[in-house]
Amino acid sequence: MCEGWCRGMGGGRGWSVLGRGLARRGRWGRGGGADRGVATVWAAVTVAGLCTVFAVVLALGQAVAARHRAGGAADLAALAAADRAWEGAGAACAAARRVALAQDAVVVRCVVLGEVADVTARSGFGPYLPTVRARAGPPTGPSARGPADTPVRPPADPSGDAPAEPRAEL
Repeated sequence: MCEGWCRGMGGGRGWSVLGRGLARRGRWGRGGGADRGVATVWAAVTVAGLCTVFAVVLALGQAVAARHRAGGAADLAALAAADRAWEGAGAACAAARRVALAQDAVVVRCVVLGEVADVTARSGFGPYLPTVRARAGPPTGPSARGPADTPVRPPADPSGDAPAEPRAEL
């Protein structure tokens, strides 16, 4: 097929003049160029970067979980202390400690003033030790009042058949 000139140029292997010259310079084929193995370096750097990002996201998630656990323990301990506030500060704080221990937390501070309990709890989760404060007591404001004794207007019939207000006949 190739008689004379291509054997001398390409050695009968189908190489063109351009392709053979690039192979000698290390850009194609088995050349030993300066960028040989650079894909391995890029892959290693990319994997290390992704591992670092994953570790940071994992640490942030663990910190948030620790904060939520401490917050839940402080809330429950404050509610338990407020429930026992009428027995005295000692009994109320003891109840708060029991509830906090059941939540894998420790009561750092417990103050009971009247019916209001102020509890600070710490929960350890991994290397994080968040401390959260919670207060509990009786409700105050408009929602603390019970319903009025007499309604201002009688309720309307839900079916819509009866008139909302009785008519006076003359």
